[in-house]
Amino acid sequence: MQESENTAPESRSTSSRRQFLQAGALAAAGSFFIVPRHVLGKGFIAPSDKLNIAGVGVGGKGFSDTNNAFNNGANNMVALCDVDWGLPRVKENFTKHPNAKRYKDFREMLDKEGKTIDAVTVSTADHTHAVVAMAAMQRGKHVYVQKPLTHNIYEARALTEAARKYKVVTQMGNQGSSNPQQRQMVEWFDKGMVGNVHTVYLWTNRPVWPQGIPVPQPAAEVPAELDWDLWLGPAEKVGYTPAYHPFKWRGWWNFGAGALGDIGCHIMDVPFRVLGLGYPTEVETSIGQVFLKDWTPEYIPEGCPPSSHVELKFPASAKNKSAVKMVWLDGGLRPFRPDMLPAGEPFPENGENGVFLLGDKGLIACGMYGDDPKLYTKSGDKLEAAPKPKGADGKGIPENGHQVLWTEACKAGFNSKEHKALTSSFDFAGPLTESVLMGNLAIRSYTLRTPKADGRGFNYPGRKTLMWDGKNMKITNFDEANQFVSRNYRSGWKLA
Repeated sequence: MQESENTAPESRSTSSRRQFLQAGALAAAGSFFIVPRHVLGKGFIAPSDKLNIAGVGVGGKGFSDTNNAFNNGANNMVALCDVDWGLPRVKENFTKHPNAKRYKDFREMLDKEGKTIDAVTVSTADHTHAVVAMAAMQRGKHVYVQKPLTHNIYEARALTEAARKYKVVTQMGNQGSSNPQQRQMVEWFDKGMVGNVHTVYLWTNRPVWPQGIPVPQPAAEVPAELDWDLWLGPAEKVGYTPAYHPFKWRGWWNFGAGALGDIGCHIMDVPFRVLGLGYPTEVETSIGQVFLKDWTPEYIPEGCPPSSHVELKFPASAKNKSAVKMVWLDGGLRPFRPDMLPAGEPFPENGENGVFLLGDKGLIACGMYGDDPKLYTKSGDKLEAAPKPKGADGKGIPENGHQVLWTEACKAGFNSKEHKALTSSFDFAGPLTESVLMGNLAIRSYTLRTPKADGRGFNYPGRKTLMWDGKNMKITNFDEANQFVSRNYRSGWKLA
């Protein structure tokens, strides 16, 4: 990675705006001319108040991320970057924005278009989120990064600190955090209607891709329009296979973060926001087994398991006076019906994804994105069902609202009220992501093994409660687990 400028943008600065107004006065007097962006200052927003956006990873989810930020022409799409130009939605994005410069290497894009770009969306596979976002922030570019914010805990901390250092506007792509229905749950809790919450259940039907399977063999050749080496980025070099790209990478630790990485930042967002949680202090897990032959379970360290059960412990917070046990279930597992959920009341999302917050006075339940929140009393009677909150326009938050709020904050600047109002800037998203990825640290530690002294089988020293020092990002009672706090970076791709 090349070194870059350490100067922070001064979005919508007073001096830049004054220069624009002066230029406008000259134009009105018959002396019209165009003032280049770089003359008016780094980070200056065009007179039309349009943001110049570049997208990295522009197929799949990246297609919607770039076009939601583009917002029907409210902003400019100036560059599109993807390592695979053969993907249908990448081609569609190129067609939709014919004037946007096209790149395969985000580093080349940032070097060549750096004076033009104001902000960057990052919608690549998990393992390249951090290197792309860091390179953009070091150049003073605002960033929108898909969930999970990063592939590992170290990267989440690094991006959180970098956002403050470079004074850029940030947002993670857990769009449910901008769901106004979440405000209803915060209000219920703040009014003491459920008391102090002691237990949280989170569950999902993920993975919905192959997981817990043997390592796939490389294919004979790489598709002509795919730059496989660029796709690998910081990851260990392995051969191409369609079992990894374009979607099934999620189940392999080299690239993805499993079910937790895919959905955890959506579902765990609710208790983090409602309860004001910080770093967990303990984590423990168990995982689903795979049998490739009779009687002998197979643990595949390269891949995520078919299912997992993770328990995180959080200390009491300023908002919630009780310690919290947070239980995560994936692979189709779900909690049993809580006593406070009345008979006949369905689980959120028919049991596929959801959240229960159990307090000493009541229960809050909602779907994956904080949808359809409901509050129940301790006796089991429904106390209140939240009406769907409305946005300022009376129609609720628009589908592209999470990205649009970010673009408006980019225009307003780092210290603006718009930035402070964002629901998933890295100050919030970073610690949330660290806690999500704590589950993966425990899952990967679970399969670490040493041969028994008698040569018959193995010991699994990671199958215990792991004690976490959040400030120093360290497991304190099983040092081998700390290898999963970060990763080994391929030469030339270390996070700078």
